[in-house]
Amino acid sequence: MLLLAGCLFALLPGCAPAEPSSGPSPSGGTAAVRVSELPAEARRTLGLIDAGGPFPYARDGAVFGNLEGLLPRHERGYYHEYTVPTPGSRDRGARRIVAGRGGEIFYTDDHYDSFRAVLR
Repeated sequence: MLLLAGCLFALLPGCAPAEPSSGPSPSGGTAAVRVSELPAEARRTLGLIDAGGPFPYARDGAVFGNLEGLLPRHERGYYHEYTVPTPGSRDRGARRIVAGRGGEIFYTDDHYDSFRAVLR
């Protein structure tokens, strides 16, 4: 049934057939980036998250509300945000890592205008 629905969907104007997948997308449909492709500051922030801190900014670990609706929907409190320092910035800058309770990690370098799923 899913195969038939996918074929019919592909026939609609402006729709392309889905690419084959080996399982659910870790990004929930967002673009992805490998850890090795992240800025060094983001890799250091990931290390702090993995270690449980300590974090350099008071807002690190705060609940991220996903008000923009760009990440997969979950109940409030599911996501937490962490600052990725921006060299030369006088404040926290625009870069963040958002971590989900299920282990998913997202990176933004434009203060939540877009996200990329971090592939580990």
